[in-house]
Amino acid sequence: QVQLVESGGGLVQAGGSLRLSCAASGRPFNMYTMGWFRQSPGKERDFVAAISWNGGSTYYTDSVKGRFTISRDNAKSTVHLQMNSLKPEDTAVYYCAARSASSGVSYVVGYNYWGQGTQVTVSS
Repeated sequence: QVQLVESGGGLVQAGGSLRLSCAASGRPFNMYTMGWFRQSPGKERDFVAAISWNGGSTYYTDSVKGRFTISRDNAKSTVHLQMNSLKPEDTAVYYCAARSASSGVSYVVGYNYWGQGTQVTVSS
């Protein structure tokens, strides 16, 4: 089992920045590809970003490329999502997730563990 706890969400004005963190405990952190997803009310959970077990590969949905950066610290069992130039459409609950497989990282299916989510609200 892996436990994931997100933090760092909040209210920010458009153009501002937030840094989300996800702390993992349980099984060895470097076994997992880590992902960030987001979900707005009434919508499906969407892929935001993912990072391979050693940080060597990163993946982003098109709408956040150039604005968001995913990173991980295996020594501290944490993954971060630095979000810059935030837009109102980035408003959502952001979830951290872990998966064993290294392929198909943008799909919800395949992630074995999920955090409880952290709210990000971007005001216009």
